[in-house]
Amino acid sequence: MFFGSVIWDPCLIVAQIVCIQCLYYITLGLFLSILVGTHVSRMSLVYFFDFVTITTSTLTGWCVIASFFFTSIAGAVYMLYLIERAKKCLDFSATLYIVHLFICIVYGGWPSSITWWIVNVIGIAVMALLGEYLCIRRELREIPITRYRSNV
Repeated sequence: MFFGSVIWDPCLIVAQIVCIQCLYYITLGLFLSILVGTHVSRMSLVYFFDFVTITTSTLTGWCVIASFFFTSIAGAVYMLYLIERAKKCLDFSATLYIVHLFICIVYGGWPSSITWWIVNVIGIAVMALLGEYLCIRRELREIPITRYRSNV
């Protein structure tokens, strides 16, 4: 099979979406527990899905913003290993953040904070662009030739 040939496999696509989404929330939970857990008495899903926690007026809000930013960087690295194609990074990033938006709407209502929108737009841009950059770097590596040539 040629490298450029595309086979549409919906099961693979759904599995990749679920895997990226799960890794995103696991990583977000890790960063939130490290950065926000030291400032609050009890962690909850509010820091994941409620738009009021993403604020620039408190130290905890800045820690939540940093957690989302670091998670988007980690998401780009996850796409390098799970998606492996630069032209698919924007699609998977957008899907991840659209699913996140729907979960946030169900959990806390429509996000009316401009800070929430800025953080998530920057997050999707960082994840998509860094993921594309990393995938392009991998795609452009030289292919090593392991065959020995005789000196004739």
